[in-house]
Amino acid sequence: MIPSLAGRPGARTVLWLLAAAWALAFPLFSTLGPHRTWGWCAAAGYLAAAALTARSPRAAVAAALTGAVAVPLAWLVLTGRGQSEVTVVARSGRLLLDTGRLYVEDPAGVDAYTPYLPGMALFGVPQALLGRAGDPRIWCAAAFFAALWGAARLSGASRLSGASRLSGASRPAWLPVLTASPVVALPLAVSGIDLPLAGLCCLALAAAGAGRPVLTGAALAAACALKWTALPAVAVAAALLAARAGRRTAVRAVLAAAACTALLVLPGALLQPGEMWRQVFLFPTGRADVPTPASSPLPGRLLADLVPGGWALAAALLLLAGLAVAASLAVRPPRTAAEAADRLALGLALAFLLAPAGRFGYLALPVLLVVWARTTARPARTPRIVARSRHLPVPSGRTGR
Repeated sequence: MIPSLAGRPGARTVLWLLAAAWALAFPLFSTLGPHRTWGWCAAAGYLAAAALTARSPRAAVAAALTGAVAVPLAWLVLTGRGQSEVTVVARSGRLLLDTGRLYVEDPAGVDAYTPYLPGMALFGVPQALLGRAGDPRIWCAAAFFAALWGAARLSGASRLSGASRLSGASRPAWLPVLTASPVVALPLAVSGIDLPLAGLCCLALAAAGAGRPVLTGAALAAACALKWTALPAVAVAAALLAARAGRRTAVRAVLAAAACTALLVLPGALLQPGEMWRQVFLFPTGRADVPTPASSPLPGRLLADLVPGGWALAAALLLLAGLAVAASLAVRPPRTAAEAADRLALGLALAFLLAPAGRFGYLALPVLLVVWARTTARPARTPRIVARSRHLPVPSGRTGR
């Protein structure tokens, strides 16, 4: 495991060198310009971090942040370059302001599709108002950091064990360490759109672990208003809340999430029901008129392309995987935010691997959840909502892993 490895002499240097090797793979093998730019900059930052870490772990983290985040993000924003979804989100924000709609009518090409739910358009509004200073990546990153900060406050994470060893400090700046890692730095620089979803999932799980049903529901609603792939987080957070604070509390959170999601999504669905169905659901699964660019050779995609009836087979396997994870939540529900993050990461990884269309980049979300689970502190206090209730059992004081 990374936390135990990072505590050994020289291990931090090895980790930075591995990150540099990963970054160098992008300019060598990727055909996407923004990824190649990130790879060169990040590799330089990680190599500098490897050279500095033995003398000053904090300086190493600063070097990694400079090379993997600050320089490529600034350059790509100033030059207007990025993955196509940056342009898609910006267009949605402009459409929302100009017409009150979110989706291009009768899209003719892949770039005209918007495979996101209405909440994502809000990240495109700042660019419509501010120009380059409102680049969606900046605001997606701000939402991500705000959600992780809130999750850390809820979990009482003044120390994060894995980040502590990586940074070498007694009270480390764990968020910079996580941000400098390739799993966050790459999407932050070239795209950014999955980061708010990841942060909100962490916030929802932390709130569920703290017995906060209203905040749990609000975070889940915000996540579900961005992408429908957030739906598994509802089941995992509900299972955690039920184990920590009782079924009634879990039901309250789910109802709050459903109501808030409906308020955020229904206006767009009522205005453009056909386009929402076509662009948000059919297009990402490869069933629209225009083929999806999400065509990495993952198992589900290979089944759909190479086996007769493969799309239905991949969908069936995806359904079975979802039922298996749901059964695990019922038989052995998670009892801490870290356990819930692991379970959600497993479910999402299976979904991305078995989906008829997908990208390797989608796996960054479950990886980020696993890293967050490994580095989150152990909440020591019993949720207040449990302590005040006469009808619900009070769990033991030990709530960590």
